[in-house]
Amino acid sequence: MRFADIPGLSAAKQQLIHAIKGNHVAHAQLFYGQEGSANMALALAYATYINCKNQNETDSCGTCESCTKMDKLVHPDLQFVFPVSSTKSITGKNVVSSSYLKEWRTFLNTNKYGTLVDWSAHYGAENKQANISKEESRNIIKSLTLKSFEAEYKVMIIWLPEYMNISAANGILKILEEPAEKTLFLLVTCEYEKLLTTILSRCQLFKVPAFSDEELQQYLVDNKGVEAEKAKKIAALAEGSLSAAVENIDSTEDDAHVMFRDWMRQCWIKDFTSLNGTNESFSKLSKTAQKLFLQYALNMMRQAVVSEYLVDEKEKLNESEKDFAVKFGKALTTHKLERISEEFSKAHYHLERNANVKILFLDLSLTVGRIMTAA
Repeated sequence: MRFADIPGLSAAKQQLIHAIKGNHVAHAQLFYGQEGSANMALALAYATYINCKNQNETDSCGTCESCTKMDKLVHPDLQFVFPVSSTKSITGKNVVSSSYLKEWRTFLNTNKYGTLVDWSAHYGAENKQANISKEESRNIIKSLTLKSFEAEYKVMIIWLPEYMNISAANGILKILEEPAEKTLFLLVTCEYEKLLTTILSRCQLFKVPAFSDEELQQYLVDNKGVEAEKAKKIAALAEGSLSAAVENIDSTEDDAHVMFRDWMRQCWIKDFTSLNGTNESFSKLSKTAQKLFLQYALNMMRQAVVSEYLVDEKEKLNESEKDFAVKFGKALTTHKLERISEEFSKAHYHLERNANVKILFLDLSLTVGRIMTAA
């Protein structure tokens, strides 16, 4: 992985390169950014650059032996730890990262911006909670007692360390603080606030910014062949997440609008039979798609509120969406529209925290219906 492979984020890239060039390399670094950010991609590019034999001022060469092995994720001095759970074929003490390396390399080679949900689906987690166990911490200590094989630095990347149980976290404190010479820990997290303070205090923090709408749009056009106008709308809904943007390529605006329009009508007339069907459809979406749908719903509420006043805002909608926003804005008071928006925001928040999807969506539907028909 090279810095050039990551869209945008030029300031973040330069900051990392400048630290290496200035010999300011902390032995434990925490790359933290939202889900779908470039936190893992930047950590990989950083590890590749620091061990590149022919690095230049802006990137690794991409062609030396070290870069080639890093790109394929098979460099002997690059190691990974990541959350896993038991499967039909892997149980007990074997539930550690090394048992899933083949699947991990396949996953990471095709998806540098993936989420835990994506990873769990890839290796067949069977709806079991993934974590990083105490057994894993023992393996980390054992593997890092050896010196590097080929590279200047031995690199240990821990993906989503917030999923370490307390025993595992406590188990790596000493080696995290005093690793062997030329050993790097790169922790990659989406929720650093969940980490033990004893872990945080041992790491140099590096905030990975979210992708801008423009960076996402350009990526979709250049790498995924998405038409510019569609890419612009997808990027606006993705909230800085590249994985969310990519996942939303195949779902069209019309799909989202029809589902949203029908759902609002069902809430209004309290059509519980149809609501049950919509609930089933929503629950079958991926978590990312569910969040994107709620974000779309929030955007439509905003459009309904401003439809009479901001003409430019309506230009962002297609004809069907414009018509709905105007009619909905006239049918409900601004106060009701704002209350519904608040409920959408709450649902989005609880969805992030793994609430039961069917219960969440049903409760949201009933609440929205009550707000609509209240005096």
